[in-house]
Amino acid sequence: MLSVVVNGLRARWASFLGGFLALMLGAGLLTATGLGLAAALDPPPRAPERFASSPVVVLGQDRLTVEVRRGPGTALVSRPLDRPQPVDTAALRELRARWTLTENPAGVRHPDAVGLDAPAERVRELVGDRAQVLTGAERRRADPGHERDGHELTGLDALLGTAGGVAAFVSVFVVASVFAFSVALRRREFGLLRTAGATPGQIRRLLLAEATVLGVTASAAGCALGGLAAPPMARALVARGLAPGWFADAAGGSAGWPYHLAFWTGLGVALAGAAAAAHRAGRTGPTDALREADVDRDVLPPGRALLGAGLLAAGLGLLAWTYATEPEALLKRKTYTTLPMLLTGGAALLAPLLVRPVARLLPVPRGGAIGLLVRENGAAAVRRTAAVAAPVLVTVALAGTLFGASESVTRAKETEARERTAAAHVVEGRGLELPARTPGTVVAASGPTSLFVRDGAEAVVKYGARAVADPAAFAALARLPVVAGDLRDLDDRSIVVNEDFERRRVGEHLEVWRADGSGPVRLRIAAVLARGTGDNGPYVTRAQAPGAPLDRLESDRPLAAAGDPSAAPAVNRAARTGLRLILVLVLLYTVIALASTLLMATSVRGGELASLRLAGATRAQALGAVTGEALLAVGIGTVLGLGVTAVVLGALGAGLAALSAPVVLALPWAQTGAAAGVCAVVAVAASALPAWRLAR
Repeated sequence: MLSVVVNGLRARWASFLGGFLALMLGAGLLTATGLGLAAALDPPPRAPERFASSPVVVLGQDRLTVEVRRGPGTALVSRPLDRPQPVDTAALRELRARWTLTENPAGVRHPDAVGLDAPAERVRELVGDRAQVLTGAERRRADPGHERDGHELTGLDALLGTAGGVAAFVSVFVVASVFAFSVALRRREFGLLRTAGATPGQIRRLLLAEATVLGVTASAAGCALGGLAAPPMARALVARGLAPGWFADAAGGSAGWPYHLAFWTGLGVALAGAAAAAHRAGRTGPTDALREADVDRDVLPPGRALLGAGLLAAGLGLLAWTYATEPEALLKRKTYTTLPMLLTGGAALLAPLLVRPVARLLPVPRGGAIGLLVRENGAAAVRRTAAVAAPVLVTVALAGTLFGASESVTRAKETEARERTAAAHVVEGRGLELPARTPGTVVAASGPTSLFVRDGAEAVVKYGARAVADPAAFAALARLPVVAGDLRDLDDRSIVVNEDFERRRVGEHLEVWRADGSGPVRLRIAAVLARGTGDNGPYVTRAQAPGAPLDRLESDRPLAAAGDPSAAPAVNRAARTGLRLILVLVLLYTVIALASTLLMATSVRGGELASLRLAGATRAQALGAVTGEALLAVGIGTVLGLGVTAVVLGALGAGLAALSAPVVLALPWAQTGAAAGVCAVVAVAASALPAWRLAR
């Protein structure tokens, strides 16, 4: 059996080249992203910077710990503070009385951390629970870059995880498409084997053995490729500011699980992609050796139809459920990255069912026999057309949904931000200072802070909030979507919340902990805002945000503000880079799938092209018919992909409307057009090259 498999792979290497490249690329990407995730999840030990010469560091508390209900009893839950609290004054005085302290920066009256050279156990006994005592590598928690590294690693984990997930998702379709179309082209071969006495089980085992050999070799090559690609990938991420500097050297570490994950995933994808094709091949009868017709029948097996319908129903159902129960989740990257995959997968599986009706709708030149031939051949050869349209559908749908949803959410946030204020001039930036009062000028200043609020009796939620310096000026310039109460009632003992809060009735009191962990304090709800895109409140005064810097000044007249003025906050670079990376990956897979499918499909059309020439068609006309069919299939895939995009963006628009946010939808014509254009160029080239040789 093995010799038959190896000889078959050698004889038909071109048919399996696309699947091999897709598996190798997928395994390589999983290896590279896995090595990056391993480095991010388990970073190498690094020497502290701020207190490098101090063996012991006393750090103020950097987490809020609150007792909540857990079943019949209670438990303690912790949430990270925006910044560490100052070291307890009494503890600091006792430490200074016993040891010499290192303070960085020097001269701060209430430092958040100090270093000293003393036995750690004695320091812990003295400090107790008033502060944290750090030794060894934990001393890095006092470094100013520790929190920044944490934010970068969170975005990096999301970027690498999404890229790896999309690679696995798309490679399944590419490999399954290659195997399915290869089986369709080899039906006469299988019919001859059945005539010679081969059993259905032997046919299935033959294909599974081919898939195993292909999966093992491609996955092994992909693991080697990913190991080589991980360090350059890490350096590129660091150069673009998406990862800490140390990540460039850590991504090529010695972790073994990424190689195992990539290898076994690649082998599993190969076997999964070949399983359905093997089952179909096993049902080939001896009479199929005599078939010559190109009209496809039974192109949608019951299993594929059931799976496609299930994925499509699951995607539509989850979109509807999310809209009905939690519309704000539609604006989150996790939602508009994962849900479209269900819709895309379902539509790709049902492509053979959709090819004929869409082909009838697309405009095809009717002025001659070539146009008629293109339309009828495309509708008759459903397997070939669907095999070309499916990867195009996946590419256009992912480009449209990912970029469209991201851009739509960004535009909605920008529009909402403009509508939230009546100020004629806005200055944003770090370190702003409140300008001197000018008669007749209204200036509303605010800065970022955090609030911790109980969510029922079982949880504590951290909210990003805004602290306003002058409540009267804030109320005069704000144009927030108030659903209850009045912004003019905001004072030092009250709060403006939004509809996300459990308690949101005007006049009720809310128990709140401040950003530095102090509290709790009871604040009266002065007003309630609509949810919007997520930036509508809460709002408090600076009395409830000790140490909060100003980063936004609004005025009804021009003003000159000290600090570092800037434009609106920049779009998340990690998210943008991740989307571009995903689109490039999907395009690579699509190019592989299109080239492989069309090279296989066109290489067996020699008799058809010869018949066209004998019927009087010129060589150029024969090439026009072949490339026209390829373009028709690309057009079908593009239309179906845009249909998936319309469904996702429609649900997003409905979610924005339900949140009382501006509905500003953006269809990324540049990305979808570029994706469709690349697919069209590849399809024409992959069909024209073999057809040019065969049509001589």
